[in-house]
Amino acid sequence: MRFNLSEWALRNRPIVLFAILMLGLLGAWSYKHLGQSEDPPFTFKAMVVRTIWPGATAEEVSRQITDRIEKKLMETGQYEFIRAYSRPGESQIIFIAKDSLGSKDIPPLWYQVRKKVGDIKATLPRDAVGPFFNDEFGDTFGNIYALTGDGFDYAVLKDYAERLELELQRVPDVGKVDLLGLQDEKIFIELSNTKLASLGIPLTDVQEALDQQNAVVPASYFETAGERVQLRVSGRFDSVQSIREFPIRSGDRTFRLGEIATVTRGFSDPPAPRMRFMGEDAIGLAVSMRDGGDILKLGKSLETTFARLQKTLPTGMELRKVSDQPLAVTRSVDEFIKVLTEAVAIVLLVSFLSLGLRTGTVVALSIPLVLAMTFAAMHYFGIGLHKISLGALVLALGLLVDDAIIAVEMMVVKIEQGYDRIKAAAFAWESTAFPMLTGTLVTAAGFLPIATAASSTGEYTRSIFQVVTIALLISWVAAVVFIPYLGYQLLEEQGAEAAPKGRIGRGFRRLRDAFAAGARRIPRVGEALSDHITAKHHHEAAHDPYRTPFYQRFRRLVAWCVKYRKTVIAVTVVVFIASLALFRFVPQQFFPSSTRLELMVDMELAEGASLKATAAQAKKLEAMLRKQQGVESYVAYVGTGSPRFYLPLDQQLPAANFAQFVLLTHDIESREAVRQWLIDTAAPAFPELQVRVTRLENGPPVGYPVQFRVSGEHIDRVQAIARQVADKVRANPHVTNVNLDWNEPSKVVRLRIDQERARALGVSSAAVAKFLSGSLSGTSVSTYREGNEAIEILLRGPGEERERLGMLASLAVPTASGKAVPLSQIATLEDGFEDGIVWHRNRLPTVTVRADIYGKELPASVMAQIGPTLDPIREALPSGYLLQLGGTVEDSARGQNSVNAGMPLFVLVVTTLLMLQLRSFSRVLLVWLTAPLGLIGVSLFLLVLRVPFGFVAMLGTIALFGMIMRNSVILVDQIEQDIAHGSAPWDAISDATVRRFRPIVLTALAAVLAMIPLSRSVFFGPMAVAIMGGLIVATALTLLFLPALYAAWFRVKPPQAA
Repeated sequence: MRFNLSEWALRNRPIVLFAILMLGLLGAWSYKHLGQSEDPPFTFKAMVVRTIWPGATAEEVSRQITDRIEKKLMETGQYEFIRAYSRPGESQIIFIAKDSLGSKDIPPLWYQVRKKVGDIKATLPRDAVGPFFNDEFGDTFGNIYALTGDGFDYAVLKDYAERLELELQRVPDVGKVDLLGLQDEKIFIELSNTKLASLGIPLTDVQEALDQQNAVVPASYFETAGERVQLRVSGRFDSVQSIREFPIRSGDRTFRLGEIATVTRGFSDPPAPRMRFMGEDAIGLAVSMRDGGDILKLGKSLETTFARLQKTLPTGMELRKVSDQPLAVTRSVDEFIKVLTEAVAIVLLVSFLSLGLRTGTVVALSIPLVLAMTFAAMHYFGIGLHKISLGALVLALGLLVDDAIIAVEMMVVKIEQGYDRIKAAAFAWESTAFPMLTGTLVTAAGFLPIATAASSTGEYTRSIFQVVTIALLISWVAAVVFIPYLGYQLLEEQGAEAAPKGRIGRGFRRLRDAFAAGARRIPRVGEALSDHITAKHHHEAAHDPYRTPFYQRFRRLVAWCVKYRKTVIAVTVVVFIASLALFRFVPQQFFPSSTRLELMVDMELAEGASLKATAAQAKKLEAMLRKQQGVESYVAYVGTGSPRFYLPLDQQLPAANFAQFVLLTHDIESREAVRQWLIDTAAPAFPELQVRVTRLENGPPVGYPVQFRVSGEHIDRVQAIARQVADKVRANPHVTNVNLDWNEPSKVVRLRIDQERARALGVSSAAVAKFLSGSLSGTSVSTYREGNEAIEILLRGPGEERERLGMLASLAVPTASGKAVPLSQIATLEDGFEDGIVWHRNRLPTVTVRADIYGKELPASVMAQIGPTLDPIREALPSGYLLQLGGTVEDSARGQNSVNAGMPLFVLVVTTLLMLQLRSFSRVLLVWLTAPLGLIGVSLFLLVLRVPFGFVAMLGTIALFGMIMRNSVILVDQIEQDIAHGSAPWDAISDATVRRFRPIVLTALAAVLAMIPLSRSVFFGPMAVAIMGGLIVATALTLLFLPALYAAWFRVKPPQAA
């Protein structure tokens, strides 16, 4: 005798009740302890290799450092691409690991990168500094604070910032605290070479004296019979005044340093990248959460700490919020909880109206139970609550009631036919459990390509598969164990309605009767609806529920479809082909923009611009923002990009000619109004700058949506081709802000040394360069130590010599004799230009043509419009030169290809499941033929509602195949069961379709209606619309087309013609 799990559950009801209670409590506990964040965990597969070579031009750095390191890195073979830029004296190489690598493969790869670069370090120029490696790009600083204090000395502000940093590190769930915009303290000794020369004091004497005076040198110790006595020699600098009073001896004369130089204590000059908040210089405190933490708990802890720390600050010093990720997550979670609640209400309404109050209550009680078990499984597998998993829960809600509806509907039908409750539950197990399990597994397998997608986008969306699969499997267990128990408790057996027992029973009866009385008032259908709610027919004599007028009409419709099968099949095929033709008119999109309230404004000056010029432009925009309505706050990062306060942020590397603003607006309407003002009014006020306005992105960062890359061997040729491409791109009316990432040259002053004269004076080219570096940028001569601070002492020329380019020729260059000569006597100064930056991609010089789209057009359609116009340029490319697509289209294709790679496994798994259930190649192929029919509804709904088909919608469409085949499996299996029990094939087709009509329609209806709240989501909306449209059409075709296809496939004839 075969084991019957549903019957066992009813024979052991106390155990089942205990399991329900325990699992419910476990689920509630798990929900409270699930980690919460804005985005799912995500591995940034990027490493930056930075090398410094002071004095080298961009082209020299490119050839001597960048190219050598790139060549070695390419030996790893584990890169998606290697992008690098070379600036004067600096090389930065961005190694992007293969998209298909898993997170566990990244640390070993970074070890290999370090090892391979270390192997060639000896071949780099001797005076190169580095390479240095940075692979910490995954930290998300969700909470950022700005410490400002108008009138306070910067050193005091920095001291308070460090105290606050220490306090914040003590907060539970805090992983890291970084200080932003810090300016290193310096002690400047400004000394004129001309003055030194007139006094006859060699510069080297000053440098050596300062270094020797402040050096930390051991003076040993005395070892006595009883103790060891350390010796300490005084004289090290203990204040700025002691440096001023330090005596300098030259020849037979002694000078105090303060008499021949200006000694001041200050900060980096020119300043390092800085942070400005609301138009004031600020020090930022960026807080990241530890792995696995709860962002909402962290937010509450930080709020308490924030309020306490504000009270400890002196008057005039303020600590203000710049970014508050917990608030954004709270809004996101609240929105999804609202969507989930609406979806639950819709599913409950469908259950009550279609199944009656008692039967609907059975389904309704299964929902919180399955959700609780799903939360417990999520906690066990380490899946937190974020926008992907929350959306997946809403998506799963419409699917997890399917098994419950099928199981309880079968119990009700058998009870109406005279079975008792235990026997009805046992029959439901025997007839539906395994087809239901196959259907559940097939539906879960529909999400399998998401799980196997080896890409960043796959990693970002993987929890859709995880959560939906967990919920579906648990829903099957609930359908065969808990639904029979709930049905036993709530359903009544056939016969006269017994009086309710107990307060709960009487209360439930009064509620049901009141609900039925209200329904009776509805015109035309009220009486029938009231009878349905009270299950009036259930308490009458045993009867066949499929003999009602509705089912008779539906039976005739199915019979007509079977009779005119060729017509039905032909019409379906024609409509399917038409839907494929219409699909090319559906808008294409990768990921939609985020709904967060921030706007990003990038300001890029010409290559070679100074940080002072960048700061001046930033202040100009700040003045405009100060008067703009709708802006809650704004922060500027001058000389660098914003820290990663949002996981998918397209983070920018430091550059003196770059500044980035983050604007926080009041709401979505304000965000869009401010964005339009920035585009229409603010950006045109900076004609000499490259100003870019963007919303935050969803999904992995892409950057400019429209990108074309031109690569080749010769820089001049590459730039010329790139300018041609830019002209073609600019001709498209939908793009704006067209620019090249590498175009304008930088100014340079070349010093042509008269080698004969210089050698006669004992001066070398290196000595001149070293002198100029020390005079203009400063030479480190010692370190001033104060507490735990180590402050560099810089010896440099006075401000007049450093700031006026016209005085360059008159600088006094020291000679071997100790005397000095003007620079103009040994060198000729020539103005010129050179490349300020050289970009490489996979070792080839590469120029990227970039553009934004500010209108409603989508990147894929714009790129498709531009593509054909570039064909003449592409055809004329010299051998070895490349013109490639980039931006959104490239990343979308990479993500889609990773999903497509999982399709063979999806087909194999589904085919195996179908074969195990149906045990026939013909029937398996029959079920497979119904899967693509959902594309009819997908095309129709996306086209009519003008919803773009993006990566998430593609995932929904693939998952739709599993949902469709689930219903097909149940119907085909029912037909086979009827034939096995002796029914004629013609009758079996009609009878099975009629009997499966209600569960198939109800499960589809629950899934479709549960998607309605999700369709409002910016991220999941396209997926919801695709599933809704596909499932509606596919359900109708399952009930009408599949019977006709079955009859045609197996050549079923009417009984009279048999």
